[in-house]
Amino acid sequence: MTYHVNEKGYYGEFGGAYIPEMLYPNVEKLRQNYLKITAEPEFQKEFDELLKDYVGRPTPLYYAKNLSEKYKAKIYLKREDLCHTGAHKINNTIGQILLAKRLGKTRIIAETGAGQHGVATATVCALMGLQCIVYMGEVDIKRQAPNVARMKMLGAEVRPALSGSRTLKDATNEAIRDWINNPVDTYYIIGSVVGPHPYPDMVARFQSVISSEIKMQLLEKEGKESPDYVIACVGGGSNAAGAYYHFLDDADVKIIAVEAAGLGVHSGESAATSALGKIGIIHGSKTLLMQTDDGQITEPYSISAGLDYPGVGPMHAHLFASKRAQFISITDEDAMNAGLALSKMEGIIPAIESAHAFAALDVMKFNEEEVVVVNLSGRGDKDLQTYIDYFKL
Repeated sequence: MTYHVNEKGYYGEFGGAYIPEMLYPNVEKLRQNYLKITAEPEFQKEFDELLKDYVGRPTPLYYAKNLSEKYKAKIYLKREDLCHTGAHKINNTIGQILLAKRLGKTRIIAETGAGQHGVATATVCALMGLQCIVYMGEVDIKRQAPNVARMKMLGAEVRPALSGSRTLKDATNEAIRDWINNPVDTYYIIGSVVGPHPYPDMVARFQSVISSEIKMQLLEKEGKESPDYVIACVGGGSNAAGAYYHFLDDADVKIIAVEAAGLGVHSGESAATSALGKIGIIHGSKTLLMQTDDGQITEPYSISAGLDYPGVGPMHAHLFASKRAQFISITDEDAMNAGLALSKMEGIIPAIESAHAFAALDVMKFNEEEVVVVNLSGRGDKDLQTYIDYFKL
């Protein structure tokens, strides 16, 4: 039994490539070439050098003394917030931009919710001198204004998605439409472990540097490579996929996935896909999806712009369905309080997405010898206005 993707692009029953005919040549070319290209020594060398010298990897694995005392366990934070651009997203965009260049593409498109993937895409396009267009929901453009400004400073064009809930799902729809209309010169950098195969696997591989470093760093700090728990927030799920990757088939490592319950799982204002989702197809893959009885996608909600996606990546759908991972749903209120608590206890202001992962510590029980790694996927600068409004700071 493996929890990794199979040769047909499926994780258990989830995954695949359900795409319009117009996109088939693009996706098929990518599928046939991504493993071959990324395995080339020249690709590996360039990727590793950029991660080291441009992104600032390896990111620290920080022993959080105050949190450890509070929760009676050895709690480590994987500091993805210290990456260049402020989140883990840059690991994937560097990998994909190198791939796009080798495939001869000159125009890059992306979708973004919280704006971190948009910033990371705009960053690598500036680095490589390629045209960049980022689709972002109109609602997210308003609540993530600092990231919109960053993208524009980096030379990207930010195009608003004006349909539906005007958030991440709708930005993704617009990006796919663009790709269908411009299949020859355009490469679509998907920001999470979603979309048609090979994207979920490809993004997970680029993000797997996170768990690769955790293993090396834990060996140095604890004398063993594997933690007892790995905790990460899940929207589409790229930070979680990266943190889990090298532990997926290690049954001794407990995998904890934390979703956004919004105003409450059954409030009608939620993004807790594991609790509310049924099997369906979204953005090119078969996965768990929030939908009505007749198959219409339900509008998700979360205070965090990066977690209000109505589905979840196929890897995570499989981890849930197979019970390999425990899924926990956290409300806006609990996430915001956890973000404030981390700020005051450890001097680290997390992205609201990451704050959901920390809130899970309050509903779990550990023993003092257990090693718990929480993936701190992004920094809170982009969410400052939301924190200010929420706590009336």
